[in-house]
Amino acid sequence: MWKVYVLRMEDGSLYTGITKDLERRLEEHRNGDGSKYVRSRLPCEVVYTEEHEDMSSALKREAEIKGWKKTRKERLVRYG
Repeated sequence: MWKVYVLRMEDGSLYTGITKDLERRLEEHRNGDGSKYVRSRLPCEVVYTEEHEDMSSALKREAEIKGWKKTRKERLVRYG
């Protein structure tokens, strides 16, 4: 299963990504081996996840969420 995840950064911003192994990916982010965006805004916490059966659907959902304004992302985080 693929996971779409949303992180809340120290500055309050939200980061959306995908992975097959969330714990490994979080470790990469926290060690500074993830994206530049996350690296420059640590620490972070997972505030939302959802599962997808394949990479294609996870990528589509990630792109959809990334296209939203922050207020809509906040609603997703708060209410699922």
